[in-house]
Amino acid sequence: MKRIILLIFCFSSILCSAQQTGSIVGLLTDKEFNNEPLPFVNILIKGTTTGTTSDVDGLYEFNELSPGVYTLVFSFVGYETLEIKAEVVAGKVTTVNVPMGASSASLDEIVITTSTRKESEAALLLDQKKAVEIKESIGAIELAKLGVSDASAATAKISGVSKSEGSGQIYVRGLGDRYLTTTVNGLPIPSDNIDKKNINLELFPTRFISSVSISKTFSPYNSTDQSSGNINITSKNITSRKDFGISLSSGLNTNAVFVTDNFAATALNDDLSFGIFSRPYNNSNLVNGLTDQGWNTVGIENPVNYSFGFNAGGFLDEEGKFRLSFAGGQSVDNEYREGLFRFFDRGITGSLLPITGGARDFVPDGDNRYWQRTVNTNALLVGQYRINQNNELKFNAFGINKVLEEVYEGGRGGEAIFFDELTPNSIAGNQFVRDQNIKNTFLSTIQLIGDHKLGTKNELDWALGYNRLAADEPNRIRNELNFRNVDGVPQDERPIELGNTGGFQQRKSSQEILDQEFNGRIKDDFSLKVDEDENDIYKLSFGGDGRYKQRDFRSTFVGFEEGGPIGSFNPVSIDDLSSAFTQQNVDNGNLLINVQPDDFYDAELTSYAGFVDFVGVFGNLTAEVGLRYQSDRIFVDYDVNNAPGGREGETELTYNNIYPSLNLKYDLNDKMALRLSGSLSQTLPEFKEIAPFEYVSPEGLIEAGNRLIERSTNTNIDLKYEFFPSNDELISVTAYYKNIDNAINRSLRVGGGDVFSFYNTGDARIFGIELEGKVFLIKKRDSLPNLKLSGNVSYIDHKQDLKDASEGLNVNGSPRTFQYGGNDEIGLEGASDWTTNLALTLDTGNKYPFEFTLAGNYASDRIYAIGSPIFQGEDPNSPGNNLEDFNFNGEIIEKGFVVLDFIVNKSINKHISLGLRGRNLLNPEIERYQNVASDFGNSSATQEETVLSYKRGVNISLNLSYKF
Repeated sequence: MKRIILLIFCFSSILCSAQQTGSIVGLLTDKEFNNEPLPFVNILIKGTTTGTTSDVDGLYEFNELSPGVYTLVFSFVGYETLEIKAEVVAGKVTTVNVPMGASSASLDEIVITTSTRKESEAALLLDQKKAVEIKESIGAIELAKLGVSDASAATAKISGVSKSEGSGQIYVRGLGDRYLTTTVNGLPIPSDNIDKKNINLELFPTRFISSVSISKTFSPYNSTDQSSGNINITSKNITSRKDFGISLSSGLNTNAVFVTDNFAATALNDDLSFGIFSRPYNNSNLVNGLTDQGWNTVGIENPVNYSFGFNAGGFLDEEGKFRLSFAGGQSVDNEYREGLFRFFDRGITGSLLPITGGARDFVPDGDNRYWQRTVNTNALLVGQYRINQNNELKFNAFGINKVLEEVYEGGRGGEAIFFDELTPNSIAGNQFVRDQNIKNTFLSTIQLIGDHKLGTKNELDWALGYNRLAADEPNRIRNELNFRNVDGVPQDERPIELGNTGGFQQRKSSQEILDQEFNGRIKDDFSLKVDEDENDIYKLSFGGDGRYKQRDFRSTFVGFEEGGPIGSFNPVSIDDLSSAFTQQNVDNGNLLINVQPDDFYDAELTSYAGFVDFVGVFGNLTAEVGLRYQSDRIFVDYDVNNAPGGREGETELTYNNIYPSLNLKYDLNDKMALRLSGSLSQTLPEFKEIAPFEYVSPEGLIEAGNRLIERSTNTNIDLKYEFFPSNDELISVTAYYKNIDNAINRSLRVGGGDVFSFYNTGDARIFGIELEGKVFLIKKRDSLPNLKLSGNVSYIDHKQDLKDASEGLNVNGSPRTFQYGGNDEIGLEGASDWTTNLALTLDTGNKYPFEFTLAGNYASDRIYAIGSPIFQGEDPNSPGNNLEDFNFNGEIIEKGFVVLDFIVNKSINKHISLGLRGRNLLNPEIERYQNVASDFGNSSATQEETVLSYKRGVNISLNLSYKF
């Protein structure tokens, strides 16, 4: 497969090298209305029948023209007809920008520049070509062809980027969430999940997006808190006088269809209306919810996926100085999973069954079930005010409200074992677990952006932002029950007992997170020297940025336990616990209410920076040298249950450093360039990775922070070759090296506990190669079909040297080794050796063409969590042998798989478009396995045990859009 992919790229390269045509593109503006874009102008190549019209942004293009001089004829009702000569050179793009008016344009008004639509692939490739740093982007037009519905899926189409279906993380160059930063219009955006550093990009629908770009090398303009790159989402701009449209979509998930008559939603589903959750109880009165609110799941008939969206806007005045646009919509997605959800395995010699969570965990195939329903409601308001040609203000305000309902249950079949109260070798009985949860995220962001030309050589841009994020789990319900065996009683009539360990096995919990952030940036670009075409020869930039982020976190637990002896209180049915958990049973002593002290942590991040950057052009060489001074302070004050070292504590981390960066670009010719980049950066731990609050997932995975964690420091080197055969084609090869000191990884706490935490496990080194191509296998020609191949292949070699007991610390401050099973090195968490994205697009080429796209991606196996010693130190019974070599939990691996999508788009006319999308067509198994000790305590030998296995189902949808 690898050889075939490489051959395809090489063959495409040969085809592109042989092309002997050029292009003419340009921008038409209206002199009568403040030089705004002029749409629907007729452009004809004189002496031929070849013609086109400018689009709504005033842009036009002619492709595949033979070299020579052409005369372009521009005509529009009420405007002077113009004839302009333009020379086409093989392999180059000639750009002719023309202002049109009632009278003829003078020759000096007609300029040759490169100005194309920012959402188009050609414009983004041009931006990539001109940039000094290494960056890659994908625009709204290409996203539509690929059937991409959100920013998360968009990033996975960029080379070296993959998305984990198991964890939902985005990986760039094999590095996961903590090594990335995410910005919107260059300003930071908070995460919607305390487990993550970056916001879930699925929250941003493509109707909000102009483009998504990833800068893979550090620039002094961006925060140093990155190693693999910065993801920036550029929101839509207003470019049309009138822009009104609606879109509708309906579809299904094949897994959800199979449970149409029994699709489970939470007991709180009745409190969800029109995508908004009306919360009946908060942390302060959650105890009332034990008896005043139900415990039973509800059924949803016909769980169909659907979405709708709209946009309305345009110019508010004739001159186009005031512009306003509003867009919004809602989507509903349903998923059902059935499989294995163990998360980790602790192999013990002689065990008939693997041990999970301290218990002998066994669930028969098909008796683990998970339902998920997501309602995403969003709105975007954009305002632009063009004061004059040199000054413009832009206002962005968007809100995203996401409600995620999830229900997990296991053991309905009556044969499962989950926790220590019963064991599979006894005749006591079996167990049932159900977890219901609603996660409600509301993100609101306000941004004010200014762009100013202070003179012919000075440009200033600035931005101010405010983010408010409420990410709550407002009322989570957990039930753990026993089916007790009784002689002579049939299995399906066995009495139901309440779980009796700890007093919180029948519980409701609430978690509240409020993040507020103020941020801003300012940058001044000063041209020290320009050439005859007004292009910068020497440019000096300087400025600064800052952010202040504050988090308030609270968690409440309340629960029931039996008031009498174990087994004295028996609910009638696992599906009608509401009839048992009543105020009457509390009053008569059958049930006791337990309240756990609230957990909380408050956290602050203060970061400010100043930077200076110089770019110089020395013939074919362009050099950028930058310095950034950044000061970071992280403070966490916590009061949480089960915290190592005591319930209360605080942590403060402070870093003040100067970070240099160097970017070099050497233009071999107009089409080819070499790039070299080097920088220093850092990786700061997140609030969640520091605060020792224990979070339990519905399936039982427990994660907690580590108050002793420190930042990582990173050295980054990149070398890239780029070849642009035409304005919308690219072939590139990149080699890069990264060294990460004090790398952060996820691992189980030492001693065989059930809690995953975060540690500085060792020093990592990464070497990678990326190959990317966007080429036409069948060239674009007027009214004829064309076939385009877009794709990338990435390979990385990664290792980290694991710390021993003299270097590492556990969460309670005691020495700890991260070596296990005889290993002193291992791969880096989250890194896939191979990542591949391919898309083949056929355009039928007529006026309203069909577009067929087959898109696939593959990421090979990656480490989800590194292993952990259960015991460490010298074996007292065998001097010279280390306990960690034979007593350990092995690393957990996410298996690689292929995702295949098929998309069909058809424009019926200039108003109506149809689309058919099939996503995840192969429906691969999502799996994690663990290398557990096959002879625990006696040997370092391991064997693979599957700990997670399920399928997501195939998503099929039909889309209709109408543009007024």
